[in-house]
Amino acid sequence: MAAEKDGIFLGEWSRGDGVHRAPHESYIGRFGVPLRRSGGASPLLRSPSTFPSVTTTILSPADSLQLVPELASSLNPNVWVYRFTNPDRAWTLSVATHAEPGSQKLSLGGFRIAPVERTSAPGFTTDREAIALAMGMEEKVHWSRLIQVGGPLALRDLNRIVGGKCVLAPTADARVGQVRDAELLDFAIASFQEVERTAKIHLTTGQDLGHGLMHDGKQQSLAYLNARFKGSVVADTSGPTAEGNFHVLHGMLRASGVPLAGATVALVGSGNIGMHIIKRLREYGTTILACESRAQRRAELEAMGIRTCGPEGKLAMLRDPIDALVVNAAGGSLDRATIEACIANTRLSVICGSENLAMPDPSLAALLQEARKISCPTELGGMVGYLTAVEEYLARIEGMSFDISTLVEASKKLDGAAFAATERMRAGGFTESFEEAVTALYG
Repeated sequence: MAAEKDGIFLGEWSRGDGVHRAPHESYIGRFGVPLRRSGGASPLLRSPSTFPSVTTTILSPADSLQLVPELASSLNPNVWVYRFTNPDRAWTLSVATHAEPGSQKLSLGGFRIAPVERTSAPGFTTDREAIALAMGMEEKVHWSRLIQVGGPLALRDLNRIVGGKCVLAPTADARVGQVRDAELLDFAIASFQEVERTAKIHLTTGQDLGHGLMHDGKQQSLAYLNARFKGSVVADTSGPTAEGNFHVLHGMLRASGVPLAGATVALVGSGNIGMHIIKRLREYGTTILACESRAQRRAELEAMGIRTCGPEGKLAMLRDPIDALVVNAAGGSLDRATIEACIANTRLSVICGSENLAMPDPSLAALLQEARKISCPTELGGMVGYLTAVEEYLARIEGMSFDISTLVEASKKLDGAAFAATERMRAGGFTESFEEAVTALYG
C-alpha cells in the first residue's frame, strides 16, 4: 500500500517486525513501479526490467543519524543512503553518500562486497556499514584537502569531492568466483545507475574487499564493472595506499628518533597493502612481525624470514619489543584488548595504517594519547587509495591518460605531514591529538 500526503510519498514495507511507514524524506518503491510526487512529476525510480522485484529505499540524513548516532559528531553529519534489496536472491546493496541530491558532486568510496567476517559481525547491516565507511571516506577527503595531497586532477576538483561507500551483502553462490557472480554485479550496476539518475550525483567506486577473478575464469570483477558502469575504476589502489602508509610510518618513527633500519614493526593484515609495506620495510632492513589470518600467506612470510602468528596470537605479538603497529586488516583490529596491549608495551610509540573501521570504539584513541602513544587516524594513512580512484575517473571522463605514478609521488607528502604532527605532539607533551596537531599545522 502507498499514498501521498502533502506532496510527500509515504510508503510501507516489511522489516521483519511489522509494517512500517516511511519517515519524512524517505521513499520506497519497486523497480518497474514508478513512484511519483504529487502534481505528476517525473518518476522517482525507473529501472531495467531485468530486476522487476527489487525494492529501493532512500534514507535521509535524519534517518541515517538514527542508524549511526556517531554521525552527529563527525565532520559532516549529512549522509543519504540508497538501499536496494533483491528479495528473490536475498541480496542487499546500500550506497551511502555525503553528496546532496542534485549537487552533481563526486561521491568517492570503494565498492565493498562484504566478506563473511563483516556480515557476521554483531549489528551488521549494509546501511550501517556503508554509513560508517562513508564517514571514514569523508575524513580522507578532509585530510587530503587540508594537507593538499593528490594527483593534479583531484587537487583541481577537491572542492566537489565528498565521501561515500557502496556495500553489498551477497549470498554464498553469488560471491565473486561463484556461479551467480555476474548476476550479482549486474544488480549492483543497475543500482548504481539508478542512484546517479535519481540523485543527480556521480558515483566513483574502486577496489575494496570481495573482488577478484570471476566464475568464468576470464574476467576480474572490477574489469567487468568498469566495462558497464562509467564510475567504476580498475586501478590497483593498494600500491599507492601502501606508499601512503609507508610514508606516514616513516615520518612518525623519524620524529620519534627511531630509524627504520633499527626499528621493529608489527603488522596486522598482510594483503596487497601489507605485502607492499613489507617490501618497502625490507629495503631498510627493518625487523618485521606479522599477524595474518591466512595460513598460506603466513607460510609465504615465514619463507621470507618474517615471524608470523594467526589472529589468536595478536596480543602475544604486541608484548614483544616493537616500535610500531601498522593495521591493514578487514576491520576492528584496534579493539579494547589491542589498545590496552599497546599501552602496556613501553617500547611501542607509533600506531598507524589504512584499515577501514579499525577502531570499533573511537573514544579509545584518547587512551593512547594519555599513554603518550602517537596514533595516526587510519583515514589519513589510507587517503591515497581514494585519490587514485578519483584521478583515474577524472582522467577517463576527460579523455586523458591516467598515470598512477603521480599518486605514488603525491604520497611522499605524507612523510612530512606525519613527521611534523608527531614532532608537535611530542614537543607539546601530548596535550594535542594527532588530528589536532595536523589541523594546527595545516589549517
